[in-house]
Amino acid sequence: MKRSLFVLSSLALATSAFASQPTLTVYTYDSFTSKYGPAPQLEPLFEAQCKCDLKFMPFEDGITMFNRIRLEGKKTKADVMLGLDNFAMGEAEKSGLFVEHGLSSQAELPEAWINPTFYPYDYGEFAFIYNKTKLTNPPKSLKELVERQDLKVIYQDPRTSTVGRGLLYWVNTVYGSQAAQAWQKLAKHTVTVGKGWSETYGAFLKGESDLVLSYSTSPLYHQWHEQSQDYVAASFEEGHLAQIEVAAITKTSKQPELARQFLTFLQSPEAQKIISFNNVMKPVVSSQADPLFKTLPTYPALKFSQPSPEVIKEWSNTWQQAVSK
Repeated sequence: MKRSLFVLSSLALATSAFASQPTLTVYTYDSFTSKYGPAPQLEPLFEAQCKCDLKFMPFEDGITMFNRIRLEGKKTKADVMLGLDNFAMGEAEKSGLFVEHGLSSQAELPEAWINPTFYPYDYGEFAFIYNKTKLTNPPKSLKELVERQDLKVIYQDPRTSTVGRGLLYWVNTVYGSQAAQAWQKLAKHTVTVGKGWSETYGAFLKGESDLVLSYSTSPLYHQWHEQSQDYVAASFEEGHLAQIEVAAITKTSKQPELARQFLTFLQSPEAQKIISFNNVMKPVVSSQADPLFKTLPTYPALKFSQPSPEVIKEWSNTWQQAVSK
């Protein structure tokens, strides 16, 4: 009886201690929280440091996640938004939903990072992935991808996906005023436009298309986990846009100090190794890069000008009208 009372008392104390721990809620995208993603390893590592309960809430993609925070407004449960990128930051800043983090950054990026609100944790170039054993004559440019009707293509919806949003920038940067015609040509040999990256990459792996929009780093996944050299990121002569993924603290966060601690943690050596390997993206602290990152080809950079949210909306409407014809 005494032993039973002791056990019950211990359980009660443990439950009480756990209940007294603060909770940090992080909104992110579903591939980040999947069993293969970084979140399952990051969670216990950070919890050991913060003595808190780290809770990841996944969404289909970064834009979907951001739209949820906008919809929730001051009632959002998110303390941190993780998974938006440099192409959507303008809209996020204008929303007024995020605060400056006040942290120094260790990030080593293609260009100097000076944004005081958004904290980078990985990056990579957008690229179309193909299986070289199945596609022996891949396109050498974005224009060739658009023009060649023999190529089956899958990409992501720019209204819901950060990767799809990247293609919106890519097409408009290369084609300018001819973007609508480019979308119409691409639509003729597009298999599907998916909501998020996980859905579309999975369809590609099932053989539903010749190419899928992803990242220059994606072939590393197949090398690490499948010991396969079959998957390649096509190099386009116009150049590639680099996506920088970022985290930000919500203005309504009830745990701002924990949120800042979490952002700092994202650039720690342990977290950078986990993120770069499990998210298959380049680390922003290069000393933590897996040696295989150095074996990747160098993809030419495409310079772009950051448009206003109004221009982005116009681009999106043009895309929507073009693909619906």
